[in-house]
Amino acid sequence: MKKHLLLIGILILSVLGGCANATDKNGGADSNEPTQGGSIVIGIPQDLDSLDPHIAKAAGTDEVLFNVFEGLVKPDQYGKVNPAVAESYSLSEDSMKYVFVLRDNVKFHNGDVVTTEDVVYSLRRCAGFEDALDPSVTVESAFSIIKDIYATDNKTVVVELTAPSTELIYYFTTAIIPKNYKNQATAPVGTGPYKFVSYTPLESFVVEKFQDYYGTKPYLDKVTFSIYANIDAAFLELMAGKIDLMSQLSSDQAAQLTSIYNVVYSNFNLVQALFLNNDFEPFKNPDVRKALCMAINRDEINQMISDGHGTIIGSGVFPGLSTIFAGDLVNYYKFDQAAAKKLLADAGYPDGFSFTITIPSSYDQHVATGEVIVEQLKKIGVTAKIELVEWSAWLSEVYSGRKYESTIIGLDANLAPGDVLKRYRSTAGNNFINFISEEFDVTYASALASQSDAEKAELYKKCQNILTENAASVYIQDPAQITVVKKGLGGYTPYPVYVMDISKLYYVK
Repeated sequence: MKKHLLLIGILILSVLGGCANATDKNGGADSNEPTQGGSIVIGIPQDLDSLDPHIAKAAGTDEVLFNVFEGLVKPDQYGKVNPAVAESYSLSEDSMKYVFVLRDNVKFHNGDVVTTEDVVYSLRRCAGFEDALDPSVTVESAFSIIKDIYATDNKTVVVELTAPSTELIYYFTTAIIPKNYKNQATAPVGTGPYKFVSYTPLESFVVEKFQDYYGTKPYLDKVTFSIYANIDAAFLELMAGKIDLMSQLSSDQAAQLTSIYNVVYSNFNLVQALFLNNDFEPFKNPDVRKALCMAINRDEINQMISDGHGTIIGSGVFPGLSTIFAGDLVNYYKFDQAAAKKLLADAGYPDGFSFTITIPSSYDQHVATGEVIVEQLKKIGVTAKIELVEWSAWLSEVYSGRKYESTIIGLDANLAPGDVLKRYRSTAGNNFINFISEEFDVTYASALASQSDAEKAELYKKCQNILTENAASVYIQDPAQITVVKKGLGGYTPYPVYVMDISKLYYVK
């Protein structure tokens, strides 16, 4: 067996989106001594879509539940996965078998000790195995190569594969939950540093310090996630200092809060795009999609929406995934409205066309981006209309139902190099843009199966080339994450994945 130190040796991601890239506009890194205790309020601009971590789909929900649930391994701010419920693991020489050794005396929030039965149940549930099949569970497609999951003793869990995979370790961040506990949807129980207290839909999600946590105990006793319809709805309370921390602000909003808050700029680690339904006319025509790519000025969007702090992208990977990011695609489509108009005319749309951009109203950045795009497209005779919808409606109609023409959203990914691209496979359940390419499918499969780091990176870059050459969508930027942190509060740490680690937050002495 080849041993790993849980600081994965293949394709480790640099921290372009982590704390090394975060800047504090009002004083830099916090160096004050932390205190124990206290409570804070964190504003979030959307409701949670489920309290069960195996059912939740929204990135914003995962961001919050990160503090309640843990997997066998857990990501850190440096782009690595470290021991969590497992104290170690090993991978066979042929990369066909993972063996996990559980940490001693890890407790669930209900006081029960985690067993191998709980681990096997949790993994089988997320893999969609028949004996654990639940139609509401979001089956992890990466687990489709799992042949079997079983325990060999009271500390060891084995996962056998049907195909070699060095990337699967990143997916073992999947939450471990109690096998015989039936109330995850209303009173979630995990192993994380904070345990569930209460949830009021559209109002709040409250957690408190888990005193029996096996790892480093968090500083704060209690954290309330206060839920708002959008940033504007929270702004008056921010101005009054009633919220201690909130992300996703605009630069103009943050500038009005500097007397109360420190402002932290970091990468969002998202792929923001005008996503086009490739099964909708006229977006079935790749020339129409290419015309939109040339007609939209991404630099202007970055300046207007992210105050220039975002990072322009040219395909479906954000720059934080530095080992596979195809930076040469950023300028593949140069801003050229005259060329865009000509391409539209050649494609049969000399007078342009009309379409709708469906955007979840809770995301001010995406709404503002849409408003800029509407004005830009007028210059080539294309009329775009924005339709604002509630987050739940976006999930059901756009993401799951694919009943839309275009949308603006930011897509996240876990640390597995292939995770950000797997949604573009023709058969992927979350391929909501209906992109179909046999070349992409074959290239992606080859990348996933490769045991060579260099070959894997090149194949993933080829996948990005295929997306860009076919103008699968209009890729815009990895937006700037603008966060305000109440003065006197320390420990805010951006991660290279879309999570918020509240265990690091503290009041300074």
